[in-house]
Amino acid sequence: MKRSEYMKRLTHCLRRLPKEDYYRAVEYFEEYFDEAGPENEEQAIRDLGDPEDAAKALIMDLAVRNAKEPPKTVKRGFSAVWIGILAVFAAPVAIPLALAAVIILLTLLAVAACIILCVVLTAVCVCAMGVLSVVGGAALLFQSFADGLSNIGIGLFFAGIGILIVYGAAKLFLWIVRKIAAQFGKMMKGGKKQ
Repeated sequence: MKRSEYMKRLTHCLRRLPKEDYYRAVEYFEEYFDEAGPENEEQAIRDLGDPEDAAKALIMDLAVRNAKEPPKTVKRGFSAVWIGILAVFAAPVAIPLALAAVIILLTLLAVAACIILCVVLTAVCVCAMGVLSVVGGAALLFQSFADGLSNIGIGLFFAGIGILIVYGAAKLFLWIVRKIAAQFGKMMKGGKKQ
């Protein structure tokens, strides 16, 4: 392998580095080859090892150095300032919007609870009517057998309908609570899907 091929493979492996680190790394390797000279080029390549391994070692070294001391750039300083300025100006808008979102959520929960309460009360009334019809039908059996039997049948029918409505109301309530919680979760995450 020649110097040009080695450098080509090395620069390909280092292409993801930031520009400043990339140019510094390429310059280091160029100087290494220049100091070795054309007659010791093969020895320099053996000393450096595989270009991919040399690039990985350099990237790891930069990562460790950046973890200990993050690079300070003007761009990062300005972005932090802009974020601070935006936070100050957004606070008068963001706080009322968050409060409104909480109020809307509580209102939706209250409406859902009222709807479910109305459905449950209706079901209880239907059940009560069914029980009264069964009791009335039992009393009516001794006067008119057909009317008594008819009232017992209607009473059992309405008692069954009432029980089904209570069961359906409980399922509906759970479904509404899940949907509201999911929508609120999307609002809190900014509308992002997981």
